[in-house]
Amino acid sequence: MALDKNFDAAQAEARLYAAWEESGAFKAGANASRKETFSVMIPPPNVTGSLHMGHAFNNTLQDILVRWHRMRGFDTLWQPGQDHAGIATQMVVERELAKDGKRRTDFTREDFTAKVWEQKQKSGGTIIGQLKRLGTSLDWSRNAFTMSGAPGAPAGEEGNFHDAVIKVFVDMYNKGLIYRGKRLVNWDPHFETAISDLEVESTEVDGHMWHFKYPLADGATYTYVEKDEDGNVTLSEERDYISIATTRPETMLGDGAVAVHTSDERYAPIIGKLCEIPVGPKAQRRRIPIITDEYPDKNFGSGAVKITGAHDFNDYGVAKRNNIPLYALMDTRGAMRADGLPYDAAAARAAAIAEGREDAPADATEINLVPDAYRGLDRFEARTKVIADITAEGLAVMVPPTDPRLGKPVKAPLAPEEGGEERDETLVPLVEPKKIMQPFGDRSKVVIEPMLTDQWFVETSKIVQPAIDAVRNGEVQILPEQDRKVYFNWLENIEPWCISRQLWWGHQIPVWFDDEGKEYCAATEAEAQAMAPGKTLTRDPDVLDTWFSSGLWPIGTLGWPEQTDELAKYFPTSVLITGFDIIFFWVARMMMMQYAVVDQKPFDTVYVHALVRDEKGKKMSKSLGNVLDPLDLIDEYGADAVRFTLTAMAAMGRDLKLSTARIAGYRNFGTKLWNAHRFAEMNGVFEDSVAAVTYTSHTQVDHTLNKWIIGETARVREEVDAALDNYRFNDAANALYSFVWGKVCDWYVELSKPLLQDDAPEAAETRQTLKWVLDQCLVLLHPIMPYITEELWQTTATRSKMLVHGDWPTYSTAEMLDADADRELNWVIGLIESIRSARAQMHVPAGLKVPMLYTDMDDAGQTAWDRNEAMIKRLARVETLEKTESFPKGTVSIAAPGASFGLPLAGLIDIDAEKTRLQKSLDKLGKEIGGLKGRLNNPKFAASAPAEVVAEAQSNLDARQEEADQLQAALNRLAELG
Repeated sequence: MALDKNFDAAQAEARLYAAWEESGAFKAGANASRKETFSVMIPPPNVTGSLHMGHAFNNTLQDILVRWHRMRGFDTLWQPGQDHAGIATQMVVERELAKDGKRRTDFTREDFTAKVWEQKQKSGGTIIGQLKRLGTSLDWSRNAFTMSGAPGAPAGEEGNFHDAVIKVFVDMYNKGLIYRGKRLVNWDPHFETAISDLEVESTEVDGHMWHFKYPLADGATYTYVEKDEDGNVTLSEERDYISIATTRPETMLGDGAVAVHTSDERYAPIIGKLCEIPVGPKAQRRRIPIITDEYPDKNFGSGAVKITGAHDFNDYGVAKRNNIPLYALMDTRGAMRADGLPYDAAAARAAAIAEGREDAPADATEINLVPDAYRGLDRFEARTKVIADITAEGLAVMVPPTDPRLGKPVKAPLAPEEGGEERDETLVPLVEPKKIMQPFGDRSKVVIEPMLTDQWFVETSKIVQPAIDAVRNGEVQILPEQDRKVYFNWLENIEPWCISRQLWWGHQIPVWFDDEGKEYCAATEAEAQAMAPGKTLTRDPDVLDTWFSSGLWPIGTLGWPEQTDELAKYFPTSVLITGFDIIFFWVARMMMMQYAVVDQKPFDTVYVHALVRDEKGKKMSKSLGNVLDPLDLIDEYGADAVRFTLTAMAAMGRDLKLSTARIAGYRNFGTKLWNAHRFAEMNGVFEDSVAAVTYTSHTQVDHTLNKWIIGETARVREEVDAALDNYRFNDAANALYSFVWGKVCDWYVELSKPLLQDDAPEAAETRQTLKWVLDQCLVLLHPIMPYITEELWQTTATRSKMLVHGDWPTYSTAEMLDADADRELNWVIGLIESIRSARAQMHVPAGLKVPMLYTDMDDAGQTAWDRNEAMIKRLARVETLEKTESFPKGTVSIAAPGASFGLPLAGLIDIDAEKTRLQKSLDKLGKEIGGLKGRLNNPKFAASAPAEVVAEAQSNLDARQEEADQLQAALNRLAELG
């Protein structure tokens, strides 16, 4: 079958993928010819998700390794699957319900989860189809799902992942590794659930800092003194208050203390005294202690901070260290609590706690200290009211309107309620504008609230050490080295892991409670009931964090807790390829969980890849409008071009700067490969009369050119294997690009043309060699560019098997490289390239044939010239070669091993005009380089500019410097001419 003029990717990709699947090419163990196994677990995408550039990059790298090992005969498994993605999937369904004005609470739990299962059935195949378009060779017959086997799962949802999750929870609970407790968590008021740090997006926003006075109790006063760096007193005044600054005034209602740094002398006289929270009914206004702690920064603001342990992570730590009570202020929707006793009774209970009385309640979080006037308000509405009330009472810190700290955008009342006493309006409340890092839910987009709630936790400190030791002693390798530091830093400072979520979609926690609150943990309700005969039990409504179930991904997908053949064969897995952003969320948790559950490592190696950014180095985001959709790119350029681009740019530890121009360039690379096969076809290379030869030595051919290309093929095979073995994907891609485009398509094809003439004595040998070389190109490129290589493989000859199961070569340069042929052809190619470069620099007209001189040439050089003279003259546009004692003025020197050549260009080009042109370009570049250097050397620019802006400036400087170096080299050559 003749090759079409172009490769039709859109038509070929679907056809080829279907053929691979139909033949079972991707199934575990397919094409295995050796005992060694190679297994990879896909980082499971969300079941309702769609392919983005991160997925495309991650899965391309995995596919390269899998195809490479499969072609080498390893017993290979690439395990596919999807994560049930609790909050993300539930959100999709809730959003659909909202269109009809409904919420999940309008349904029973069973009816709602049935709707989620329907959504999973409807959209769960989307990501699978998109991964197939990318060309991924996953064993789809083994597709896994982290909720398989769960109650309510529809028919066809095979698997026992739910059993594995529940068993692990019960076992860890019984060992004391899982417990229920009250801790501070990230709370999403929209979804009304705790969320993980990974689901929190911290964004810099314009905020404000309000300054308020906390009056000292019982009319106490003290002398407040400020000093400069030399110890000179700059301010001394009598105060009856302590000033604090806050960005969240609404949380003042739950303050448990005011803290100052242990070394802050300004407040030494009042340490241990009480102050009043300046909000709420005066008759019941709460009094809290002034304490010392290492946390406050005495050089920031007033140096005094309020401690609201139930609504701030830093405050929580201070409160725990100093036994400060924690008062929860908000409900699950982020509104100020409206439950419990009236404020006066709640305040009395808080007073009992503060005074350490025997009648003090045990749990301060149950006390609702929100004043009646604020109850039920949204937290931000409450903020406005708190600010207004404190300011009206005269307890805001007042400053002149000219105070440089003053935040003009915020307007607060300057006078009390009607009928109150007027104040001097030449002073205004101190409200400082301040950039703050605001935490938002990555899906809800609402502000996350630190909340003190009852949650389930894994006591990670008891299971973390094996995960640390495994990487420390080399049992598990993390690449690149820099990501080991992230891994160790997180694990060595690990906090208890909150594993409960207040959702309905997920693995429901297998714990039941009796009427007295006693816990019964069991795999089933029947087992729990057997533990509590005759008692009425209620199941915990929460579900498990998806990271808990995905933490069991390596063993759960292989059938554990059953001891399956796949588990015995493919576990521990070989390599995990993942993004750096989930090193501690997923990788570290898999490490901890596998060691805790089966006492084995989950994988041998973790390869951590960087981000795919836009061409300017900016992170892709919808708001910036710079998102590249891999499916759109595949539609336009083909999957092979997208895959090769990602691979060629996958330098370890370095972010990719992706541009469509690069992808278009690598599509041209595919076209170059296709055209080389069309050239071969037109020259009879694929005719049946041309034997398919398997080369094992350079001695099988006679002509120098054929010996040379056989050696070059062996050389690139070794480079590719070494690169892939060390996860240097970009080195593998770039070596193949240089070989296929440069050595094969440009040089070998060009140099072989005279040898392919029917009357040439080397024609048969050259056809056989070209046929073999092109086959090797297809084999070596297949893991990166599977579609075009498979299409050419099947079209150019009748094969015993598809290329997906082609035999990976093992030949080496030791057998295949002929040193003499290698030296001769590389001498010839180097000389031609040097002549072409000199001509281009000097602007010699492309079609003009020029004479060439030489002063000396050794025997090897003379032999190379004599054997290739016609070719050198034709390709370098050289008319004659003559020996001379010395080069005349106006000669451009050309260096070659063992020889000195020169091009006499005097009279052929206008030297002065060329100098003027080059100098003008060089001067312009010099100004640009100077500007860029000045910018980069400016400390203010380096400190304040975003990292991507600095990186872009450096990249521009490097590019212009390289261009300037080339122009200077050309000028130097012209200087030689006179």
